[in-house]
Amino acid sequence: MAELHIIGQIIGATGFPENNLFCKWGIHTGGAWRLLSGLKEGQTQVDLPQTGDMAYWRWPKLHLQVWHQDSFGRCQLYGYGYVHVPSSPGQHRLECVTWRPLGSWQDQLSQMFVGGGPQLRSPDLIYSGGDRYRLHTVAMGKVVLELCIILRHFDRYGVES
Repeated sequence: MAELHIIGQIIGATGFPENNLFCKWGIHTGGAWRLLSGLKEGQTQVDLPQTGDMAYWRWPKLHLQVWHQDSFGRCQLYGYGYVHVPSSPGQHRLECVTWRPLGSWQDQLSQMFVGGGPQLRSPDLIYSGGDRYRLHTVAMGKVVLELCIILRHFDRYGVES
């Protein structure tokens, strides 16, 4: 069996309106792959940077949700994003741009005063083409990742990288 090993970490995020961020992650493998070991999804810790504006996280993952935690402990979605695992072996530094649903003007007004905001009913829209084109979105910040990719037995099974 051809194997793809991903060793890496989510470094952090920058460019979001506020700090105190955390990131939810998951791996989407599709039908041709299966996860042999490791976690399929998880969450980083909340980080409030003391210097600079970069929040730092340290867990390997691939489709992302960035959240903000306010001083009252309420959590608000700040962005969705996904990044393709590089198909070539070696070390890679990736930047994952994020976006969030915009909602109606009533949603935006409510979000300013009460918090919260629109979220996806199905997180599959983050990485699948599906109906994502119908969404009204706004660009948010970006998440920085470092991944080390190891390919094993690809040549034996005729898989080109």
